[in-house]
Amino acid sequence: MTFLSALSPDIKHLLTIEQAWAYKIVPEKSDAKGLHLFIDEKQSITDIQNELEIVLGKTIQLTPVSFDQIEKSLNINYPKAYQNVNEVAAVQLSIKDGNFLESLVREAQNLRSSDIHIEVYDDKCRIRFRVDGQLIERHKVNKSEYPTLINKIKIEAKCDIAEKRLPQDGRIRFTVNNSKIDIRVSILPTLHGEKVVLRLLGNDATHIDILKLGFTKEELERYQMAIQKTHGIILISGPTGSGKTTTLYATLKLLNKSKSNILTIEDPIEYTLDGVNQVQLKDDIGLTYSEALRTFLRQDPDVIMLGEIRDADTAQMAIRAALTGHMVLSTIHTNSAWGTISRLIDMGVPPYLLANTINLSVAQRLVRMLCQHCKKQEAFNSLELPKAFQTAAITKQFKAVGCNQCYFTGYKGRKAVYEVINITKELAEYIKEQKSTISDYCKLNKISTLAENVLTLFENGETSLEEIYPYLIHEN
Repeated sequence: MTFLSALSPDIKHLLTIEQAWAYKIVPEKSDAKGLHLFIDEKQSITDIQNELEIVLGKTIQLTPVSFDQIEKSLNINYPKAYQNVNEVAAVQLSIKDGNFLESLVREAQNLRSSDIHIEVYDDKCRIRFRVDGQLIERHKVNKSEYPTLINKIKIEAKCDIAEKRLPQDGRIRFTVNNSKIDIRVSILPTLHGEKVVLRLLGNDATHIDILKLGFTKEELERYQMAIQKTHGIILISGPTGSGKTTTLYATLKLLNKSKSNILTIEDPIEYTLDGVNQVQLKDDIGLTYSEALRTFLRQDPDVIMLGEIRDADTAQMAIRAALTGHMVLSTIHTNSAWGTISRLIDMGVPPYLLANTINLSVAQRLVRMLCQHCKKQEAFNSLELPKAFQTAAITKQFKAVGCNQCYFTGYKGRKAVYEVINITKELAEYIKEQKSTISDYCKLNKISTLAENVLTLFENGETSLEEIYPYLIHEN
């Protein structure tokens, strides 16, 4: 009989979190002979077997295994926030429970999850959590109960429960673990039913500290110098989920003074800040980024934050706001800091206007950090790196292992890496000339690229080769 450390949701749900930890047991299967469980071999097998048969109302078959195996499986399949089972109430999920959705959100928050995916297929329904950028299957739902679950979410999100053919969006607000959680709900009709994604948004931005985001000392100096200017544009680029909004709010915290009028237009509003006037985008009634910007310019602003520059109209309005003496902060989807310039030119913004308005261009990514409790050091040969980086003098590496501190994933938390380019007079001329690359300029002025920064994290033993390799290939 083989001990399984990773369980399917239907096997995992044979026990509650409370039962698994209290008795140090892990389920194997359920069949005609009863419920088969693995148990810590150091415990009194007979006594616990008798007690479990009374508690669970089933015939119990126990297989002793080592405590290390039990502990590993408990942390993977029945994880507790902060790894202390006495500090967090057990979460036993039942769709029939009126607090099911709140329990689901609490579990997601305890696991530091950013999104909850509720999905239906031909023969199964499942719930997955996104933790540190990776999706993990957590629960399985009976297909007969799935419509009830979706309707509960629709009612909480103030969506139309009768509409099953078109996508819908909504919002839910909860107070969980003494903190306010704002949830963005997206409902999508699929072949077998409606898929729901819940994005968990932390309302309070007071905990965000720009010193802890991941800037190097030199990058932070360049960044802070740029945001002290009274007008111009600061752009942060990167894919969805790379932490751009968090960086923007850390910036707003620095600029949020009683003498400043700060206005934001966002979709969605991910954080709240006292003293900042925030507006929710509403495309369906005509409240677009560009329309909000037009109104903002009549509101005597000092600082304007746009959630995203999506189109030519918004880009033109942002340029206009900067030209008329305002500081504009925004995000854009590009692969590099200098690539942002080409993207705006492609949108129809004249290069000479960009050269005169952009103060700073930043590219950003999030990299998973190795768990400091279990990472393992090994010898390393630089030939394992892409060709452009094989000259790096790196002789050791750290690999992900897994322990009870990181739910046996090998990683714990993420860190932002940046590429920060101040638009100097020399670069302004490059913009006017529409130069496609500035690699020589960056080397001469010691401006680190994203690839160089993730390689530094690897060299310092903070992350793994597998985690940084995609960034190195892109640079290569």
